[in-house]
Amino acid sequence: MQRIDHTLPWSHLGTERTLSVFRFGQGSRKVYIQASLHADELPGMRTAWELKQRLGELEAQGQLKGVIELVPVANPIGLDQHLQSAHMGRFELGSGKNFNRAFHELSAPVAELIGERLGSDAEANVALIRQAMGQVLDQLPAPTSQLQAMHRLLLRHACEADFTLDLHCDFEASIHLYALPQHWPQWQSLAARLKAGVALLCEDSGGSSFDESCSSPWLRLAQRFPHAAIPPANRATTLELGCMGDTRVDQARANCEAILGFLAEQGFIDGHWPAAPDECCEGMPFAGTEYLFAPHHGVVSFLREVGEWVERGDALFEVVNPLTDRVTVVRAGTSGVLFALDRSRYTEPGIWQAKVAGREVIRAGKLTND
Repeated sequence: MQRIDHTLPWSHLGTERTLSVFRFGQGSRKVYIQASLHADELPGMRTAWELKQRLGELEAQGQLKGVIELVPVANPIGLDQHLQSAHMGRFELGSGKNFNRAFHELSAPVAELIGERLGSDAEANVALIRQAMGQVLDQLPAPTSQLQAMHRLLLRHACEADFTLDLHCDFEASIHLYALPQHWPQWQSLAARLKAGVALLCEDSGGSSFDESCSSPWLRLAQRFPHAAIPPANRATTLELGCMGDTRVDQARANCEAILGFLAEQGFIDGHWPAAPDECCEGMPFAGTEYLFAPHHGVVSFLREVGEWVERGDALFEVVNPLTDRVTVVRAGTSGVLFALDRSRYTEPGIWQAKVAGREVIRAGKLTND
C-alpha cells in the first residue's frame, strides 16, 4: 500500500488540512473509490475502512490485478464543520456551496486540446484522452479556495480510472445508486450484490456532481467526435449506502464484500468470489423521481417504509399543525419505489419529505436537489 497525502492550500494560520489517498496494487487498469464527500454521510467512510483492511490483505496475498485507489475521507473540510453540536457536512459553511456540485467540466477543454488527433484506435484514444484530462487539470490557474483545490485533487485521481465509486448515503433510505443509463448493464451486478432498491439513471442531472464529471466527458466526447472510437472508459456511480445511521459493523462489512465481489468480477481481484444474486433492482429514469413536499408547517408522520413499492394515490405521510388542527395527508403522484425520507419530523413548505422513483418521466431540467 502506498499512502499519498495532499496538503490543501488556503489553510487558516496555524492549521493544515490533508487529503489522503491509499493506493493498492499495480497495473494499467484502475479503480477509484472515495467516501463521504458529503462529510456527514458516514456509512461510506465506515465501509471504506473495511475496504482498506481487506485491500491490504488481498495485496499481501498477491490477488490484486490492477490499481485500486481509496480515499476514505474525501472531504476533510466538511468533516470539521459543526454548529452547536450538529455536523454540517453537505455544504461549505463559508460559501454555502454543496460539496458535490460544480466539479470541473473536462470534455470541452479536452476536445479543444486533442480533438483532431482522435481516430479509430479506441485504446490509443483512451490513453490520449486521459493524458489530456490530467493536463487540463494540471494547467488550471491556481485554486482560489480549499474547496476548489479539493475538487481538483479528487477529480485528478479519478479521471484516470476505469471504474469510479463515490460512496454516499441519504437521510433515511434504502440502498440505491445513480449512474448513466448507458452504464446500467455493468452496474447491475453491484446493485444486486448490495441489495439495492433502485437505480436512478440520467446522462446529466444538473449541478456537475462528481460521478457525472468522471463519466459524462466520455459520452460527450463520443457524441462530439462520432468518427472516432471513444469507449465509455470511466464508468462512475454514486452509491447511496442507505441511511445516515447505517454504520453498523455487519452492514459495513457486507457493503465491503459486495464491492470487492464486483471488482473481482471486473477482473481487478483474483480468487474465488460469490456470484452476484440473480435478482436485481430496476433501473429507473432519474427524471421519473417525484419529490414530495408538505403544503404547510407541522409535524410529519410517515405512513410507509423506505424500500416499499407505492402506487399513485397511496398515502405517504401526514402533516399536523397542532395549533390550528390542520391535518394534510400527502399522497404519491406516481407509482414506484419509495426510496428516501427526510430525517426531520418538523417540516415547512419547500423541504422535500419523500422521494419516489417511478418509471414514467415527470421532470425535466435540473434533477438534483441541493
